[in-house]
Amino acid sequence: MIIVTGGAGFIGSNIVRTLNQRGHTAIIVVDDLTNGHQYKNLMDCQIADYLDKADFLQKIQKGEIFTTGIQGVFHEGACSTTTEWDGQYMMKNNYEYSKTLLHYCLQWKIPFLYASSAAIYGGNTTFKETPENEAPLNVYGYSKLLFDQYVRRIIRTANSQVVGFRYFNVYGPHEQHKGTMASMAYHLHHQLKKDGVLKLFVGCDGYSDGEQRRDFVFIQDIVDVNLWFWEHNGSSGIYNVGTGQSQSFNDVARAVIAWHGRGEIQYVPFPEHLKEHYQSFTEADISALRVVGYNAKFHSVEEGVKAYLDAL
Repeated sequence: MIIVTGGAGFIGSNIVRTLNQRGHTAIIVVDDLTNGHQYKNLMDCQIADYLDKADFLQKIQKGEIFTTGIQGVFHEGACSTTTEWDGQYMMKNNYEYSKTLLHYCLQWKIPFLYASSAAIYGGNTTFKETPENEAPLNVYGYSKLLFDQYVRRIIRTANSQVVGFRYFNVYGPHEQHKGTMASMAYHLHHQLKKDGVLKLFVGCDGYSDGEQRRDFVFIQDIVDVNLWFWEHNGSSGIYNVGTGQSQSFNDVARAVIAWHGRGEIQYVPFPEHLKEHYQSFTEADISALRVVGYNAKFHSVEEGVKAYLDAL
């Protein structure tokens, strides 16, 4: 049996789908389907059972959940809204929940693979998994950092696999429920379909219009990294997961235009509420990922956007 929290979400449902493709159907999906539209992410998936997040957490706390036969926990359940400023909610959902699940896995020696975030690095220009580079710009990033710090202390004496993945800017199929937090590729695709115009922010932080740069990583690459570590369960630690190569928002827009064969870019004013809380540049240092043995090639923006829009 495999447990995937956030299993009806973007990354979680893609993990479930790929597990199915590799012959695994004994999967328990844990999620909060308050947003009922997320059910669509599981329509083509085979699972053994579904548990509401609150019920799952209660069962763990009461010792009523499975203690044997669990091959791994992929913990993708979290509030990933970077503009959410309810710190109490964020810490309960992202930090306390994760700690409870971590200790359950440690107690029963279950591999624990969890979603961290590149938001931990904030406005830094060095993206290496060391404390001096970590300075989040929002409470979402802080919730992820605090759990990573907790894991760093625990992992030294852990007797089972614990792996954290600092995801960079993920895009790909089954993110439509994320609304404003869906990827730039998703929004630009729909803007172009609506009126033929793709809107990007004007320049900021020394970058020209649309030239802010991010490490855009295709969802299948994220899934492949997760499953590689699970299959090589001797490896623990906290790892960046990105392509290792930043590309501009203009590159994303041009890739969308190339797929459609039409469209034009328009630059719009930078929103006031994002100033001082915005990462204008990210680029994963994936040297630790390579050292541990993960050698697969990552999709470029041009390759990933094409695969994404083909799927849509």
